Amino acid sequence: MKKNGLALGGGAVLGAAHVGVLRALHELKIAIGMVSGTSIGAFVAALHAFGKSWQEIRDIALELDWLDLSGLELSQYGLLSNKKFGGIVTELLGKRDIRDAQIPLSMIATDIGTGRKVVFSEGDVALAVMASSCIPGIFKPVDYRGAQLVDGMLMENVPVSPLLEGGADPIISVDLLSHHTYRKPENIVGLLLNAFYINIINTTAIQTKSADLSLAPDLSGFNLVDFGQLADIMDAGYRSSLPVLKAWTQRAQPL
Repeated sequence: MKKNGLALGGGAVLGAAHVGVLRALHELKIAIGMVSGTSIGAFVAALHAFGKSWQEIRDIALELDWLDLSGLELSQYGLLSNKKFGGIVTELLGKRDIRDAQIPLSMIATDIGTGRKVVFSEGDVALAVMASSCIPGIFKPVDYRGAQLVDGMLMENVPVSPLLEGGADPIISVDLLSHHTYRKPENIVGLLLNAFYINIINTTAIQTKSADLSLAPDLSGFNLVDFGQLADIMDAGYRSSLPVLKAWTQRAQPL
């Protein structure tokens, strides 16, 4: 039996567009049988895999105090810690193993000590989300079995490969950065994010070629760090993906 796969990419605040994609999938009755995520995509993927509806994820995103999800923890490796973010995941889902998810779930992180990709398909879901979204230079790496893990975007921004390996067919990918417009950074966070994402966009285009459908919402009117845009970004993700998904389902075999 075919399993529709969904790969959710990273992009900081632009990750709100994933909620709009989930809304479009729901309205078109496209069931997802396997999901993967990187960075903010890992957070949304985890919530979806553990049974949260698009409406619940929307409400969570709008109600969270995103600026309070990190704590100052000066070290030689970063300025902040994202332990609070992991705590929020545990608060929302409970202390759960990834294998407990209602939909098979994978999340991508990077072992910064070896340059290798780490694919989480088991283990503590909160730790995996923390590791996958741990932007190097800003957040202190997440310690895991002697390794130092940082944001999975360095390895696979739109994580199609775990879905291919898991047998998902067809695969839908969501690339948040393909239309990104860079702006002059206003602070060190903006500078580091620009440097980080500039390095990623070209490799992402290669990764999404393996997907059967690559959604690339035009989010060029939004920036990476303004949390006041969340509702508008969700709407942009929905309005961009709905007609593309609808046309695709009409061309494809029944899903």
